[in-house]
Amino acid sequence: MTDNYEKIVQKNLKKLYDPLPPDLDQRLGATREGNRFLFDAFGQPCTIGPDRITLGTETASSILGILISLYALHAGTDICVPAPFRAFKEFDDSMPYAGAFATHTEQVLVPHVMSVKNRLEKISFTLHGENPPADTPGDIAFVVYPLPKIALCYILYEADEDFPAAVTCLYSSNADRFMPIDGLADVGEYTSKKIIDLVA
Repeated sequence: MTDNYEKIVQKNLKKLYDPLPPDLDQRLGATREGNRFLFDAFGQPCTIGPDRITLGTETASSILGILISLYALHAGTDICVPAPFRAFKEFDDSMPYAGAFATHTEQVLVPHVMSVKNRLEKISFTLHGENPPADTPGDIAFVVYPLPKIALCYILYEADEDFPAAVTCLYSSNADRFMPIDGLADVGEYTSKKIIDLVA
């Protein structure tokens, strides 16, 4: 599977660099160094080059490499507009992915609600977090940026005697300008996985 992932990443990089958009750094929200582009992705330093994508010191040839390459191909010149945050199901053509999104992005975090609460500062630092809108509900709420132009707002409810713990994940209002819809679902899933890694 890794070989297949790598082939997709290489195909996307070839498309990206042939020809290379002159304003790609602005589209990505990145710093340009020659033909390489530097930014943070999923809480790690990321570099896009003509031959590979790296996360930290490793080649990103897995699904994260594919997601980053898709972001590079689809990122437009718009700025990220966080509010009003939108539920995943509000995006066009999201229905086929809605069930998996709920399971792999939201429900997967439910057992970790208290750990997230106790390590919120670490999550915020790693994923470029910021405060949510003032009217955001929930017992715990925070905004993170897994990619420079895609923001996610997590809303967590602690368990009480009447209701179990619950998690909702919302997207910045124009997130679909920077990623195809199936990729957006995966961005949520892999951001939640990163959060779980941070609180483990």
